[in-house]
Amino acid sequence: MAEIIPQRELRNNVSAVLRAAEGGAHYTVTVDGRPVAELGPHRPRQWVHRDEVAALLATPTDVHLLDDVAEHDLDDGLGHDPWSDA
Repeated sequence: MAEIIPQRELRNNVSAVLRAAEGGAHYTVTVDGRPVAELGPHRPRQWVHRDEVAALLATPTDVHLLDDVAEHDLDDGLGHDPWSDA
């Protein structure tokens, strides 16, 4: 599970936090208590064989997916962009 770290603490201790992340630690960075980013060790790209990709793409699509999504209210309740100055 990721440790929660406020943006201010990250700013004040960036070197130590990055060393810990390099060593395998995972962080959820917050701003005013809201999670805004995840920080953890770098993972190099892992290539997947084309046959595996082809098999995945050949999987039938759920014909009811859009109906299921439409049934749920995806509004976050804020009613506006939380990152805007307004």
